[in-house]
Amino acid sequence: MNRRSSLPSLLALSAALVVAWPAQAQEQVLNIYSARHYQTDESLYANFTKATGIKINRLDGKEDELLERIRNEGANSPADILITVDAARLEMADSRGVFQPIQSKLLEARIPDTLRTPTWIAFSTRARAIVYNKLSMKKEWVQTYEDLANPRLKGQICVRSGNHPYNLSLGAAVIHHLGEAKAEEWARGLVANFARSPKGGDVDQLKAVAAGECSVAISNSYYIARMMRSSNADDQAVMRSLGVVWPNQQTWGTHINVSGAGVLKHAPHKAAAVKFMEYLAGDEAQTYFADGNNEWPAAKGVKPKNPALDALGPFKSDSLPIGELSKGAVTAQKVFDRAGWK
Repeated sequence: MNRRSSLPSLLALSAALVVAWPAQAQEQVLNIYSARHYQTDESLYANFTKATGIKINRLDGKEDELLERIRNEGANSPADILITVDAARLEMADSRGVFQPIQSKLLEARIPDTLRTPTWIAFSTRARAIVYNKLSMKKEWVQTYEDLANPRLKGQICVRSGNHPYNLSLGAAVIHHLGEAKAEEWARGLVANFARSPKGGDVDQLKAVAAGECSVAISNSYYIARMMRSSNADDQAVMRSLGVVWPNQQTWGTHINVSGAGVLKHAPHKAAAVKFMEYLAGDEAQTYFADGNNEWPAAKGVKPKNPALDALGPFKSDSLPIGELSKGAVTAQKVFDRAGWK
């Protein structure tokens, strides 16, 4: 149903695909460049083809590689849509002028204005939670992101790199709410509390907290929910030792990030691209994001039935519009660099 390619060598694939895809211009096809790598999404693509008859050709790769490819292809690009995760990455693509405005009454009605911009939309959300070891850390000590900079947590925190978009987007939110000077003070305090140099992904941080290498970490919610639903005995043991906090419930709320997509500037199949974007906002796809990848739907009124998400419970989320959030990532990187969060 889907033709999928990997990008171990971007240049090696370029010539073949640029030749092949334009030849299909008159077919019912949609060409997607995707930096969202979840096996659970395969059914989404298959279901779209089944419902519409539009065949999907998908090229998977890293964000930087895909953006460079789009830039090099220019007006001759066969790509219709770019899909990626994290507001910072979507803003990076938008700042390079690769997207075009999306006009769709359905998208305007389905996706809240805080989760879309004129050129890209979010179709799922995830939260940046604080996770702590139940035996070695007091829950009341880690109720806010600001708490992570408290000197009493010295040597207790594990995190991934400050260069990662997940943390840059969090940094952008902190800058928005506290101001750049206080955000830098916060970042310096956080760095001073590191148990070790930043390394690994969010799951590595969860395992490090469970193992006692540190007592506190920051993680995207869908990693937590994925391990909660895992049938692996080791994953279950990790989660039994951890507590989860939704930060800043008494102030600006827990930081929210997204997966999203935009229609590319030179999309040869614009109508099909908009139809796919509308499909992602529909009940079927929105429910699948929750059930398949433990994310929350972006569309209004969709209630997922995911036992892990239910167990994590409701929380107050940050209402900062995602478009404003995404623009602060560059400043966040400068703040983190000055603070020594590498």
